[in-house]
Amino acid sequence: MTTAHHLRLIDGMRTREFPLERVPAGSGSSGPGYHTALLLSEDDHRDGDEVDRLERRAQCLAEHDALLALLTMRWGEPQIVSLWSAQERMMTGEVIAEPWADPVASCEHLQLWRAEDRWVAVVLYLEDDGPGCELGVLVTVVDPP
Repeated sequence: MTTAHHLRLIDGMRTREFPLERVPAGSGSSGPGYHTALLLSEDDHRDGDEVDRLERRAQCLAEHDALLALLTMRWGEPQIVSLWSAQERMMTGEVIAEPWADPVASCEHLQLWRAEDRWVAVVLYLEDDGPGCELGVLVTVVDPP
């Protein structure tokens, strides 16, 4: 996918109604008050050697940076949200509301914009002990944790 395709997907997510219950939606899911999508998935490229995976990580990081630059031009500087305190709360048993549970469990931080009445978050999932990289986005009316 290209950055232009990512922007069209985000725009569609911003205008689409939310379903009443959680349902699969393309490469993500939708539910009451949210839509999520995985823009670049490591699952698409499990085959290949370490060099290939490092090249895909570099491409993922480049697409992440390009998307952030375009969204910043649209809506201004993002809020960089640390998920550390939410991770701590999750570890003590607190239930984190969807669509925030997956990013909280998997990421250190995310970039967040308020676009009209919805939050738009860009999430970069990086493998702790390897070259894995996935790029996701969520659009929601649910306030961040």
